[in-house]
Amino acid sequence: MAELIKMPRLSDTMEEGTVATWFKKVGDKVQEGDILAEIETDKATMEFESFYEGTLLYIGIKENETAKVDVPLAIIGEEGEDIESILGDSISDDKPEEKKSVDLPNSSLDPGDNQKAEKAPEKKFTNEDKVEEDESSRSSEIIKSQRIFISPLAKKLANDKNIDISAIQGTGENGRIVKSDIENYKETIVQPQVQPTIASLDNQDYSEINHSQMRKVIAKRLSESKFSAPHYYLNVELDMSETIEFRKQCNAIPDTKISFNDIIIKACAVALRNNPSVNSQWFDDRIRYNNFVNIGVAVGVEDGLIVPVLKNTDKMSVADISKSVKEMATLARDKKLTPEMMQGSTFTISNLGMFGIESFTSIINSPNSVILSVGAIIEKPVVKDGELVVGNTMKLTLACDHRVVDGLTGAKFLQALKPLIENPLSMLI
Repeated sequence: MAELIKMPRLSDTMEEGTVATWFKKVGDKVQEGDILAEIETDKATMEFESFYEGTLLYIGIKENETAKVDVPLAIIGEEGEDIESILGDSISDDKPEEKKSVDLPNSSLDPGDNQKAEKAPEKKFTNEDKVEEDESSRSSEIIKSQRIFISPLAKKLANDKNIDISAIQGTGENGRIVKSDIENYKETIVQPQVQPTIASLDNQDYSEINHSQMRKVIAKRLSESKFSAPHYYLNVELDMSETIEFRKQCNAIPDTKISFNDIIIKACAVALRNNPSVNSQWFDDRIRYNNFVNIGVAVGVEDGLIVPVLKNTDKMSVADISKSVKEMATLARDKKLTPEMMQGSTFTISNLGMFGIESFTSIINSPNSVILSVGAIIEKPVVKDGELVVGNTMKLTLACDHRVVDGLTGAKFLQALKPLIENPLSMLI
């Protein structure tokens, strides 16, 4: 019996997806576990495998097309099996506006036109019609043989670098062009000649790109958070002298390389464990106080920002945190994070210190009640024991949802966090 496959929900926030690549075509045999397609979600581009075996009888969403979750994606069944009823019923439910024009294999008739079809005169073909049909078939086969398989990221890189992808031999599965093929391409790139234009104040040069699924969801979720959660901000400045020395000593240990961000993550985990009022989440009918600590670490990627999550962070060492953050950052930039890796955060950290940003504010990652913004370590004159000396300071900004975290609660959290970062050895005692 034919099985209908719908656009899957590959993340908790996914509302629609874009088919980046089909690895099977209508008529191909499919085994359970075969990769059918690559689907771009709001957070990553993910491979979608088949849970059925049989023949691919129908493709409902073409490459680069976007559709809502649960819209018919494909049908797998016995070769020659009638799929008209299963497809017609599904489209009637999901896409009523398309009911009058269902694209069915081996049929150019609408599902509701069966009675008309019985009365329609049989069309007689001439030799010229047969020639045209053969030519059309050959053209179709030529187009299929010239089709280039390329990942979405590699395609964008090629466009950015003005590389002709037809000149590249892909190293991926079935000759698919992947990111490394574009990065390793050494052929001389010929830049297009720019035609001179007449100077005019009215002539403006610009480029446009369509919203990616990730960018759409980022815009939606951040807008919902900013305009629904009453944000307020608390600032604190830290003395990082001892932290700098701690990190230097740690990195002197063979095969050890930790960052300031790793230390900050660990300090936040310890402070959250002792301050459950901040380790909380807002829902429409309740407030949740979490007895576990899952810290989300904001990572900038090509299409925007995603937040992989360190589960049970308070039980991890600084070295474990460092290793996990590096692994997840690599997976994030390669769009290989799974939905499970991006779910369940109770607290979020966004660090722009490595870009020289001294201080900034962030939008809360709902339903969490706070987010911590971390600035750069700045060398500047400070007063210590009544004397002016050279110091190293860092600014933190805690954005709080006033519905959950009052000013006093947020202040107490920063008060607990400050000495942990300034003296990391205290976390080891």
